[in-house]
Amino acid sequence: MSSDTYQGFTAEERAAMKEHAKEQKKAARHASAAEKAAEAARDVLAKIAEMQESDRVAAERIHAIVLANAPSLAPRLWYGMPAYALDGKIVCHFQPATKFKTRYATLGFSDQASLDDGTMWPAAFALTEVTPEVEARIAELVKRAVS
Repeated sequence: MSSDTYQGFTAEERAAMKEHAKEQKKAARHASAAEKAAEAARDVLAKIAEMQESDRVAAERIHAIVLANAPSLAPRLWYGMPAYALDGKIVCHFQPATKFKTRYATLGFSDQASLDDGTMWPAAFALTEVTPEVEARIAELVKRAVS
């Protein structure tokens, strides 16, 4: 058997799927919409607090930027990552570099985001640092995503 042959999911991918299953089970619990939203917001903050420093700093800034510039987006976890949803559908998410052992974190947008620009546009952005210029770009992107 060749080493190029598919070997299944990585440990990180399996862990993300298990986190997603927990999130789905938690969402199915009987509670009011307000209680679920508050719990989801707390879960996002707790997940951010668990991150290694460079990812945590970026995630904290992104969280603040998203909430300030797109208040219609609700924070929630998505495969164990901070994400922001509109009407229950993920619009954007932050993938820490350590999540899948990559060299940079990623801010990704789903097809729910209104970022269309012609016939091809970026749907994810690599982040090595959140500078004031990056903050301004993120603010502009999340505003456009929900417009």
